[in-house]
Amino acid sequence: MTSLFRNAGAARSVVLGLAFLAACRGRGPDAYGNFEATEVTVAAEVGGRLLVLDLAEGDRVQAGAVVAVVDTVPLLLERRELVARREAAAYRAREASASIAALDVEVTIAQRERARTERLLQASAATAQQGDRAEQQARVAREQLAGARAARGTAGKEVQAIEAQIAQLDDRLARSRIVSPQDGTVLARYVEPGELVQAGQPLFKVAALDSLTFRAYVSHAQLTSLRLGQRVQVGVDRADSIVAHPGRITWIASAAEFTPTPIQTRDERADQVYAVKVVVPNADGSLRIGMPGELVLGNTP
Repeated sequence: MTSLFRNAGAARSVVLGLAFLAACRGRGPDAYGNFEATEVTVAAEVGGRLLVLDLAEGDRVQAGAVVAVVDTVPLLLERRELVARREAAAYRAREASASIAALDVEVTIAQRERARTERLLQASAATAQQGDRAEQQARVAREQLAGARAARGTAGKEVQAIEAQIAQLDDRLARSRIVSPQDGTVLARYVEPGELVQAGQPLFKVAALDSLTFRAYVSHAQLTSLRLGQRVQVGVDRADSIVAHPGRITWIASAAEFTPTPIQTRDERADQVYAVKVVVPNADGSLRIGMPGELVLGNTP
């Protein structure tokens, strides 16, 4: 029963649209134009051999769905090497920390020995040679401690640099899985599985076709009667009749332009017009990108 009412409602809408077009047919359409859609070309973000491309022209895809995969083995091997280098650098940092702890003790002992030797020198109980040796040992211990601290700092920075490289590789690994940026229909497919692709190379094109945009061109005189959100009718040729589709104006150009060549009439070739966009529902998929149509304004509220 619900389906019956829905079909009856759709038929009534078409009949009313046809009646509206027929009422306006005496003066002809108000403007001509073509249907268009926002097309998104999806490209590879990393280079490599394309392992999977799970789509074909005409397929419907969902936003976020994984539709292609680029070979990640080279990236995984590079990541494994970086992990090993990070572990080696971290080990050197730990060794330097252990050396620092030991050298701290040596510095303390050397400084005590130097202080004791200085007291003996003041009491004439030690030779100058003993004083020089104590000073040298204290200086060497301090320099070794400074070197160990520098080595630990260098190793720590190396660990940080390698971690940044690993993060970049993880990002590239994630980007090797290509997802659809939006819900829509695949319009074109440019590559096949097994091909080598480069970063930035187009893989496929997708567009949302549940509603299309009808771009038409109106004169300055017609422009004054248009407003955003206004409901209009778009007529499309089908067999020997005109099928009316309801639409709503969503954009009106702020500047005039010359009528595009494909849709200009003989009398309008030198006239300047204003572009308007009308969103037209396309739930049944009967409308196509590039399809011509005619805009009827009338008194539609």
